[in-house]
Parts: sequence; structure tokens; C-alpha cells
Amino acid sequence: MGSIVAIVGRPNVGKSTFFNRLIQRREAIVDSVSGVTRDRHYGKSDWNGKEFSLIDTGGYVVGSDDIFEAEIDKQVELAIDEADAIIFMVDVESGITGMDEEVAQLLRRSEKPVFLAVNKVDNANRVNDAVEFYGLGFERYFPISSINGSGSGELLDELVKVLPDEPEKEEDELPRFAVVGRPNAGKSSFINALIGEDRFVVTDIAGTTRDSIDTKYNRFGFEFNLVDTAGIRKKSKVKEDLEFYSVMRSVRAIEHCDVAIVVFDATRGFDGQVQNIFWLAQRNNKGVVILANKWDLVDKDNQTTKEFEAHIRKQCEPFTDVPIVFMSALTKQRIYKAIETAVTVYKNRSRRIKTSLLNDTMLPIIQAFPPPSYKGKYVKIKFCTQLPTPHPCFAFFCNLPQYLKDPYKRFIENKMRENFDFHGVPITIYFRKK
Repeated sequence: MGSIVAIVGRPNVGKSTFFNRLIQRREAIVDSVSGVTRDRHYGKSDWNGKEFSLIDTGGYVVGSDDIFEAEIDKQVELAIDEADAIIFMVDVESGITGMDEEVAQLLRRSEKPVFLAVNKVDNANRVNDAVEFYGLGFERYFPISSINGSGSGELLDELVKVLPDEPEKEEDELPRFAVVGRPNAGKSSFINALIGEDRFVVTDIAGTTRDSIDTKYNRFGFEFNLVDTAGIRKKSKVKEDLEFYSVMRSVRAIEHCDVAIVVFDATRGFDGQVQNIFWLAQRNNKGVVILANKWDLVDKDNQTTKEFEAHIRKQCEPFTDVPIVFMSALTKQRIYKAIETAVTVYKNRSRRIKTSLLNDTMLPIIQAFPPPSYKGKYVKIKFCTQLPTPHPCFAFFCNLPQYLKDPYKRFIENKMRENFDFHGVPITIYFRKK
């Protein structure tokens, strides 16, 4: 549950290169998720043992410079609202531009720690050129080169000093269910329908609820916190549909929850933005429940639900073992089913499988369907065990882990899912040398 660090700056100063550099070290280790590449605007990184989420605000805006002028202010304000620290990137080649000054002004007004990174400083002359950036009014700047990485160490050393320390988890902390989705999907209506009182003032304008609110909720003898992320301090209604906004809003809620309840508007479909939020929850190894809201408004025949569900699962590949509930917050149809499902997913995520049972189940399957030989070498899997992690991780010990390819990992995962109930929960499987 790290902190959030946002990288801001005008286009083409090298934000994405720097972002990729910071996450790739880690991505290489973490993201062997069966070759799924997505837009990389969000990733995790760590430095000196502190983990943080990194958001690259740059990749989101397409369009001309004048659109960008208005856009960049919004992105900077959003970063100021949401991030724990901000890396403000400028380019030594172009010197200080008007847009840089504008961004600097917004950042200076905020209370957040800002790290001014002067990019493309890759030779001695440019080190001298960088001095001009004192003109932006920050007490220091960090000359870096995102291409070759020089200078990024000093920047990160200072950055992680200001990130908040991990709070110790309290023992009796209740499970947290975060209700996430894009604006107007019906998140607040769903929560109101559950709680049965208008805790949140819900009107039809997207984003009228403020800040995320935790509600303690007790049902089916199970107590948990409901986190509503509809709390969007919307400053304006302009181009609110930028993917960036709903994803950035969801990042924090998802990182701090146990189960993400992804609500989407069935009349609009399971679109790219919803998929991004779904993928974020999966990447963070959270339990997931998908709620198709406003189902009462969809024209249905007896096949509709089946077809719709198949379509959603197709979009979710390869993580398809996810509950999908068709509901309506308005008519209260299946809203309790939705919560019951979230509780089940929570239990699945905390499921522990005894090592003996795991081996008795999986080893015969592996024996019957051994991994394909690789260049005449045979992989022998001898033993498996669940690791003591908050979400389900398993280690399979074998002689030649490097020869096990993705399709076999998926085969093992599918067999695990057939034999043990991990419905709605991402599971991680490691192959290790004994």
C-alpha cells in the first residue's frame, strides 16, 4: 500500500521515458502476467525499500497544443489533489517555457512536496544550462537524463524521504470493499440502495459527492467497510471522460481495499475505461466483483445475460474467473447478491490451502499432464506450497523453472481454480528451483 507519486510536465520533456525507467526494473520482475501489455501510465516502483505507485500524467492527452494548455492545468491540479509527491519534469534543451512557468505556479501554491527534474542533462555544458531552472522558484532541482538514468538515484533518494511511512495495520481492521468505476456508473446509488438512507447527496450530475467516504456496514453477520470513490472533487465538467481521471481516482481506493467492486453502466457496455479499472484491481491482486448496473434498462431476451456475460469475460482475459452480477441500484434488484458475492470473494482471497491437500491434488494432475519438454530437457515438479502472503501465491518447486512457459502456467492456474475456489481472486504462481 505505497504512496502515489505523479509525474507532471508539458509534452515531450521525457516523462514517459523516465516513468518506464522507474517501473521497468520492477515490471521485469513482477509483470510476467501472460504477456498483457496495456497503456503504461500506472506502475509500481520501489527505492530503498519504499514502494510507491507511479502515475505518468503525460500519456493521456491527445490533441493540439492549445487543448493541452487547458488540459495540463487540470492534470496538475489532479496530481496535487491525489498524489503524495510530485515530480515536475522540464527539458534543459528548451529552457523555461511559458507552460513550465504556469505549472510551477500551480505547484508552488500547493502544499505537496515537488521535485523539479531537469531532463536531458547528459553532458557537462548542459549541467551549466540547467542553472536557469532556479528561475522556476523551487529551492533545488535535479539534473537527470531519463535516457541513460543518470541523476535519477539522487532524485529518488530525496523523494522517498518525504513519502509517508507505512501505517501499521491494526488487528481488528475490517475488510475494505471499494466501489469503483467511471463517473455516472451508479456507484453512489448502489451504496445508497444498500445503506437505505441518502448518506450521500446523489444528483444526476457526475461527481457531486465529495471525497471518498467509508461506511461501516453489517450484513449477513459480516462487518466491513464500504469505500465510495464517487468522491470526486470535480472542478469543472470539461472533458470529464478522460480516462486518466477515473483511473487516477481509482488507484488509491483500489490499493487500499481487499475487494474492488467494479460498477459499470450496462447500457454503455464494458468499455476501455472500465477495463482499465478492472485491470488495475487485478494488477494489485485484489478480489474483484463486476457489477453490471442499470440492467433494468437493457432490452433483454432469454439469451441476453449469457451473451453479455460472455462478452465481458472475453474482455477480461486471461483473468476470467470473476463473478459478474447483473443488478439495478434503482430498483434494488440483486443489490444484496452483489454484496454477498463480494463477501465470498473476500473469503476466497484469504483462503489457505493445506500443503498436503495442495500436493495431493496438484501432483497427480501434473503427473498426468507434465510440462512439455524443452530442447530435450524434462521439467519435474516435485512439491508445491502456498506462500504466507495477503493474497493467494503459490510456489511450485522444480528442477528447471526457466523452461516453464506461460501456457503451462495458465494450465496450472486453471487446474487450481477447478479444484479450489478462487473465484474473483487473482492468484500468483511462481516456479522455483528446489
